[in-house]
Amino acid sequence: MTQHKDLELFAKNIRIQVLKALGELGFGHLGGAMSAADVLGVLYGGVMNVDPKNPQWEDRDYFVMSKGHAGPALYAALALKGYFPVEQLLTINTNGTRLPSHPDRNSTTGVDMSTGSLGQGMSTAIGIAHGNKMLGKDNYTYLLLGDGESQEGQVWEGALYAPQHKLSHLIAFLDYNHQQLDGYTKDICDLGDMRQKFQDFGWYALEVDGHDVDAIYDAIALAKHQQEKPTMIVLQTQKGKGCFFAEGIKYNHHMRFSKEQCEEAIARLEKEGC
Repeated sequence: MTQHKDLELFAKNIRIQVLKALGELGFGHLGGAMSAADVLGVLYGGVMNVDPKNPQWEDRDYFVMSKGHAGPALYAALALKGYFPVEQLLTINTNGTRLPSHPDRNSTTGVDMSTGSLGQGMSTAIGIAHGNKMLGKDNYTYLLLGDGESQEGQVWEGALYAPQHKLSHLIAFLDYNHQQLDGYTKDICDLGDMRQKFQDFGWYALEVDGHDVDAIYDAIALAKHQQEKPTMIVLQTQKGKGCFFAEGIKYNHHMRFSKEQCEEAIARLEKEGC
């Protein structure tokens, strides 16, 4: 129960820090950052083997945020983990910042791979996982994909490659919030049953509630238990989760909002129990 509460609190604090940071700007990629908060809370709050005091530790676990527009959520997780001061989050996407709109490994301490050109995170994560396997390392590579970007052909090339090379230390997540930049995935390019698709491509594939930290944690444990295949964990999520003015809104990929709206959303989150 203690671990459950800790992971939920970490995820909630990611949402709060995203709202504080983007509230200073008055705009940003809010929807996809919020839907990814729980998986990031589990990874950085309890699963990943990393050392914020030694960010370049060669035997660390790696994380690739392929859906780079959710960078604010990754930055919040890194700051809460201790990679850099939480106050630095208030500089997101401003002149001279070390926290650009999309993750940049040359700018931000703790970012393992630059991302934002959608679809390419699959390839880079596979490269990291395959390279570490060739070196005989036991560390894991974690990858977070968006559902909109999963319409990219490069994702499916990677989906073929990883099982072929038995990259069992690659654990990928799909943030399946059923929305993309300009509408619903079912209306633009329907993805269907993504768990079944990845299973058919040779992956160990699971599907869980992407806002249930226990379910995410248990799915990762199952992924680590098998040593033959890469894993895809499909996270059924809601875009904008935890932000009252973004949940259920069709066009919540990139939004404009007031600082007062963000403060109200933070107040509501802080009232919720964990």
